[in-house]
Amino acid sequence: MTSQPEKTEQYFIIDFDSTFTQVEALDELARISLKNHPHREDIYKQIEDLTNASMEGRLSFTESLQQRVKLLCANREHLKMLISHLKKKVSTSFSRNTVFFKKHQDEVLIVSGGFKEFITPVVTEYHIKKENIYANTFVFDDEGNIIGYDKENPLSQEGGKVKLLKELNLQGDIYGIGDGYSDFQLKESGMIKKFFAFTENIERKSVAEKADHITPSFDEFLYINKLPRAISYPKNRIKCLVVGDIDEEALSQMKREGYNIRHQPTIEDKYLEEAGVLFCDDHHQPTIEQLEHAGRLKVIGCFGKVASKKLAEVAGQKGIIIFDDYKQNPRNADFIPKRVIAFMNEGKTHMSCNFPDLQPPRINNAHRLIHIHKNVPGILAQINEVFANHNINIVGEFLVTNPQIGYVITDVDAGYDTQVLNELKAIEHTIKFRLLY
Repeated sequence: MTSQPEKTEQYFIIDFDSTFTQVEALDELARISLKNHPHREDIYKQIEDLTNASMEGRLSFTESLQQRVKLLCANREHLKMLISHLKKKVSTSFSRNTVFFKKHQDEVLIVSGGFKEFITPVVTEYHIKKENIYANTFVFDDEGNIIGYDKENPLSQEGGKVKLLKELNLQGDIYGIGDGYSDFQLKESGMIKKFFAFTENIERKSVAEKADHITPSFDEFLYINKLPRAISYPKNRIKCLVVGDIDEEALSQMKREGYNIRHQPTIEDKYLEEAGVLFCDDHHQPTIEQLEHAGRLKVIGCFGKVASKKLAEVAGQKGIIIFDDYKQNPRNADFIPKRVIAFMNEGKTHMSCNFPDLQPPRINNAHRLIHIHKNVPGILAQINEVFANHNINIVGEFLVTNPQIGYVITDVDAGYDTQVLNELKAIEHTIKFRLLY
């Protein structure tokens, strides 16, 4: 009997500033500590310029850090305020993936040129172990003022992340995730297997062009590495086609969710066929023939009323949900994107013009599956038979119908074979099937 090869250890080296959080913490600390300083705007600008020069590799990290700390004029009270602020600024795609951090707490390391005093209170709320946080430390005077930092710490020095990794001597495949030049240096040194340029908050072209992979969200990183994640498919991979007069606030909501926004003057087949979401208005709507070929399209947000009842019916028969509202209604800039997002995230169809109404509550620690099918008898029994055959526990199940379609949402316990998904898709009369989270 042959022995199984030992599983290779994996480690995930994650940056803090502009990666785990949306902001650069020292820049934010300056805004807090210099709030009443007469020349605060000039100093903010100096600190931001020093940060960017270092992150883009135009200035040594050591020089940048020394100059920024000198300009801060900060104390322990300012740090408390900063920590409260940073907890609200965790990157969206990190904050929704606490399950990953819980499952991989031994393999996740935060490695940052920032400071433990503000990093530790933020990341430990995500199951990251204190002993896996590597960062600089401030030096304080007797009054609690920041007067410097520990210059013996390798992370305070140029190439500090490389020096630290050499000291740690981790055995296994190491993946680096970050936005700055110091993160790329890990790849350049040959010490990590792959470097992922994280661009959810800022894209530094000089770093991104050298990366193994550009990851616009943490969901993307988890998806391509087949790791546990909160959502089944990264939103940056879902194209939102925008045609017509669409309010900018509506698009801002979709951008914040991470969708890939594509503007076009008209609804062309080639663009509609690759879109998962369509935003359109009274004067720009797809034809029935176009819907027949829009295989990826899941939802339409119409800023106006749908052109015909027939169009709405055909969309429903294709499993495409529509939310519409009169163009003159001032609420639609907020109403339509919120409805679209609620459907894409949780399967909610409330106030759709062509789907039966369903508003299931979110259930934690479960997977949610959507099954849209022709309204014929026996489909629910077949769905449940698939789960029964694989000994999968159903946590919650919701079915609604209209004359054309049936719409089932099933929440099941985590942990099942992908064959289950294939069997659900293969049920006769299935129109669309999707794993939400």
